[in-house]
Amino acid sequence: MEPPYAPLSESCAKALGDKMYEKRKLASQEIEKMVTEFNNKNNSAQIRKLIEVLATDYATSRDANRRKGALIGLAAMGIGLGKDSGKYVQGLVTPIMTCLSDPDVRVRYFACESLYNVVKVARSAIIPFFPELFAALPRLVTDSDQLVKDGSELLDRLLKDIVTESPQTFNLQAFIPLLREHIYVKDAFARQYVISWISILNAVPDINMVNYLTEILDGLFVMLEDNTLEIQRMCETTISQFLKSIRNDSTSVRMEDTINILITHAESPNELIKSIAITWIREFVQIFGPNVLPYASGIFTAILPCLEYNVESKRSIKECAVSVNNSMMLLVSTKELKTETVAKIDLRSIMDVLSQYLTHNSMHTKIAVLKWIHHLFTNFPNEMSVHASNLNTNLLSTLADNSDEVVLQSLSVLAEIVNSQDSRELNDFNKSHYREFLLSLLNLFSEEKLILENRASLIIRKLCVLLNAEYIYRTFAEIIAEGVPNLKFASTVVRLLNMILLTSTELFELRTSLRNISNEKSADLFQCLYKSWVHCPVSTLSLCLLTQSYQHVSRLVTLFADVEITLELLTELDKLVQLIESPIFAPLRLTLVSKANNCADAQYLAHALFGILMLLPQTEAFDTLRNRLQCVPNYWGHDPVDERNSLEYKSGIDFDALEQHFIKLQKAHREQRIVHRKRSVITPESN
Repeated sequence: MEPPYAPLSESCAKALGDKMYEKRKLASQEIEKMVTEFNNKNNSAQIRKLIEVLATDYATSRDANRRKGALIGLAAMGIGLGKDSGKYVQGLVTPIMTCLSDPDVRVRYFACESLYNVVKVARSAIIPFFPELFAALPRLVTDSDQLVKDGSELLDRLLKDIVTESPQTFNLQAFIPLLREHIYVKDAFARQYVISWISILNAVPDINMVNYLTEILDGLFVMLEDNTLEIQRMCETTISQFLKSIRNDSTSVRMEDTINILITHAESPNELIKSIAITWIREFVQIFGPNVLPYASGIFTAILPCLEYNVESKRSIKECAVSVNNSMMLLVSTKELKTETVAKIDLRSIMDVLSQYLTHNSMHTKIAVLKWIHHLFTNFPNEMSVHASNLNTNLLSTLADNSDEVVLQSLSVLAEIVNSQDSRELNDFNKSHYREFLLSLLNLFSEEKLILENRASLIIRKLCVLLNAEYIYRTFAEIIAEGVPNLKFASTVVRLLNMILLTSTELFELRTSLRNISNEKSADLFQCLYKSWVHCPVSTLSLCLLTQSYQHVSRLVTLFADVEITLELLTELDKLVQLIESPIFAPLRLTLVSKANNCADAQYLAHALFGILMLLPQTEAFDTLRNRLQCVPNYWGHDPVDERNSLEYKSGIDFDALEQHFIKLQKAHREQRIVHRKRSVITPESN
């Protein structure tokens, strides 16, 4: 009858389960000899029977010593079989793997040692079982016992050597799901283990890990958050290796999936993760060119907030974001690829992102957004037209920004939108979008007092450069003339428009045009402006002086007897005197000594200026104007003036009708002031 543990002898079977390591060692040596003999005789049946005994009767025993005996016995079998161990590798490895999670720390240690010995002799034959081995090792590298950890590290290095030696037999496709499963571990040792495997495999020439980059890249970025500097360094190095591989050969990478991962991590609050992700995005934009355009909205989400970084620690991130932004702008404006570009970019999603960042805190971010909107309207006016109406409100709100640069850039965008919308309209001065835009601007001035006081002048001057100054002034005048409920606001806007008209270099051409009202077009513009300028009496005088309507000025001055002389009006008259002394009104001053038109204009002008002098209290402005008038020669006035000689008469303008309009509007102002005073008495404003 066979011994119960055959082919083990009774003494060997007993020693194999002994508590003394030396006895188990002797038993393992006997097993090694026995297996060698069986193998030499090709007695595979006995070998398999021995494996079964060790796996069934020892490896699963409740006695820890017997489990230890199984492990040392299986290792001995592997050594005894040598190069032929590959035929029996499954039977050898499976029971050892079971013991790797044994509750007894010494059993776990011996399992590591036993597995190492089996793997060492089996070499490439172990590769089919690699997934099971890889899944088991993370438990060992995080073991509480240092000996187990040390043993697992030796086993890990051995497995890496075998895989790198036999890349052709290594099933990378089957391995990747395992890697993806373990890449999100939190333990530092397990993370080191996973990263090391990725790095090793990526370094093997015959293994193309870039094919599977999207499966592991997210996990690598997550591990960059680890507090352990060594893990951060390993992870950063591994990611850099992948980027280098992509630079050398980008055909293997799945750009679409990869760039979405990069965009996600570029929004991370972690500076290291953000920096690496944006660096990758920069490389992808350079490598893949127009192919990244479908992901433009995501790229903008990633880079636009980074443009605000000013601290030294974030300087490299900002520089990289600026580089990406510039590269994307070049891609969009490539004329050769314009048709292709339009097809690739999703303007709706891009505009959603840009609109969102219009309200960002950073000046640099807002400027970049505004430049992008301008760029898109410049390159794709037809496609962008559907976004114009949604943009106007947001763009108008940026006019309240603290930064002049933001305001100016916003105006450039608004002007480009208006120009692109009206480019196909043929009727002069019938520009609906001009009107709609300027009406919105007036409403903004009405609602936001600070914008009116601090930014309105800058806004109007810039618009006159970007758009047609005459259109701007004509449209403003038409809107005001048609009826602004708040007459005081109308007066304020007219005063502002008049000061810009008379003083800014941007309006030089318009001033020159208005001086010649004998020209039909200039006369028409003057009448248009006049109908709204009458909301402010002194501005009306200024306009008429500019257009050389001196006879009308002399008549208007007499009407000031019925105008309420307020401190505000006297202040405006003071400013008017200063303007008369400025270079802008040099032609006016020269008219006082001119004999042209039989001195008609000179006499009407002198009369008008004397009238203004009489309205002034005896202040510095009074003295200035009086001194000027004292220089006027008296060689005219002896002969009656023929009004037909004046420029005003030659213009063909119905000044009588304009005068009646002036009187009517001033009456409306007076009545509204009375109503407001009554209300203020009844319901005084609280402080």
